[in-house]
Amino acid sequence: MISKTAARFLVVAGVFNVVIWPRFAKAITDDDRAWAGEHWNSTPQAFFWVHAVLIVTAFLIGLGVLVVGVRAHRSSSSSPASR
Repeated sequence: MISKTAARFLVVAGVFNVVIWPRFAKAITDDDRAWAGEHWNSTPQAFFWVHAVLIVTAFLIGLGVLVVGVRAHRSSSSSPASR
């Protein structure tokens, strides 16, 4: 069982990742190094694809951490031992 403090930490870490990574994705798509020419109207470069994989992976891990944290927090709140 995860403690209530650890569950809260996981929720905060998950929310942080879910909020931060999409903002970073915006910064990458706006970067000239991501495109061969005009943004979204030219071929994405390796810079774009490497960062896209990193961002999607980190976002999904953050989402998983958030789900685990929320479930752990709910279970610690409803268990008789936590009262």
